[in-house]
Amino acid sequence: MTWMRGITCQLQQWQAARTQWKADMAEFKTAQKAARRKGEHPEHPGPPPTGFSLLPWLLMGMGSFSNLLQGKTSNPWIGGLGLFLFNSLYIYVVFRSFVKEKRQAVSTVVALIVMGLITCGLALGYGGSWLYFFPLLGLATGAVVRGPRLGQVGLALTALAAAVSVYRAGWDAINVAYGTFLSTMVTAAILSLSEAVRELRAAREELARRAVEKERMRFSRDLHDLLGHTLSVIVVKSEAARRLAPRDMEAALGQITDIEAVGRQALTEIREAVTGYREGSLATELDRARSALSAADIAPVVRQSGPPLTPQNEALLGWVVREAVTNAVRHSRATRCEITLDGILDRVRLTIADDGTGETGAATGAAEGIGGTGLKGLTERLAVAGGSLRAGPSPRGGFTVTAELPVETAELNLEPAIASEAATAPREP
Repeated sequence: MTWMRGITCQLQQWQAARTQWKADMAEFKTAQKAARRKGEHPEHPGPPPTGFSLLPWLLMGMGSFSNLLQGKTSNPWIGGLGLFLFNSLYIYVVFRSFVKEKRQAVSTVVALIVMGLITCGLALGYGGSWLYFFPLLGLATGAVVRGPRLGQVGLALTALAAAVSVYRAGWDAINVAYGTFLSTMVTAAILSLSEAVRELRAAREELARRAVEKERMRFSRDLHDLLGHTLSVIVVKSEAARRLAPRDMEAALGQITDIEAVGRQALTEIREAVTGYREGSLATELDRARSALSAADIAPVVRQSGPPLTPQNEALLGWVVREAVTNAVRHSRATRCEITLDGILDRVRLTIADDGTGETGAATGAAEGIGGTGLKGLTERLAVAGGSLRAGPSPRGGFTVTAELPVETAELNLEPAIASEAATAPREP
């Protein structure tokens, strides 16, 4: 009874496939109606083709079935058994042909070969309308065999159909070979094109999803870096203004003026980050770093050397300066912070080192060298540009952040290099 259970399972699978196909078709029709009401082209491509789309072609065998019923076929039991086996194998093959793994399975190929043997036997034994099983065999073959071997298989099947037809019914039956060739090639072409369109649509949807995810990640990183640094500077300068107010009101007013400027600049940067057009300037970030460090009673030391940088590298290193200085101001309890930028062979290196004793935002996870939301985001940004970021406690105390990027010399020329060399000499406050 094992074969009965197998047939029952197969029938249940076909019933489930039929139900799913009806649901997909209903969704497709609903999408079409909605698009027509709006005057738009429907985006929904409709339900994917299934074995049900090839079942109506079995009507080509109605002539043979009619001959059996009318008693025009000798040995009707053999003819009836052959017709039953062919139809059963046809249904089995075409339903498996729409699943790539099943289509390429050995069992599907064996079923197709058995179909070919049954077709040859029925055509040679009875001729007439039984020859039209060759185009049906071509449909099944085209549905299964897609790819480089299709041409060879299609021509071989056409030659077989031509030889059997001419032998059994003369040259008048040569149209059977033509129909076999067309059914094989056209079926394969239509199904391959449909599959390619659906794969392209799926790829487009995946690319759109990744683009949205990438933009969301960019915005979250920019917002974290902008607000984290800006709010830290505002807090530090507010504390400095509070300390200076009792003894030096003019200096306190200077700190308050800086707070106002920082707030206005932060509003502008947030707007630019939202629209995605923010281009960071390393010189601006270094000036802000000096101001923030000085307000936190940390002596800033900035040293610059090497060739000029591309705008992309300046923007990336500007983010590193912003994040590292913010961490130093908020957590390090340092008295001195050194920012060093220099070129090493084909790479540019930025190092921010403090002499603090407190825990930094990146101290957690020091075994890996990277920790904290800001530094993790910067690590990903630099990795995309071919660079790297390391952060961790220094052997001599304090905390060090080191960023490296490849130097893109193709966009540089001599005049900016001369100007930068004159403007970026080592400075100490």
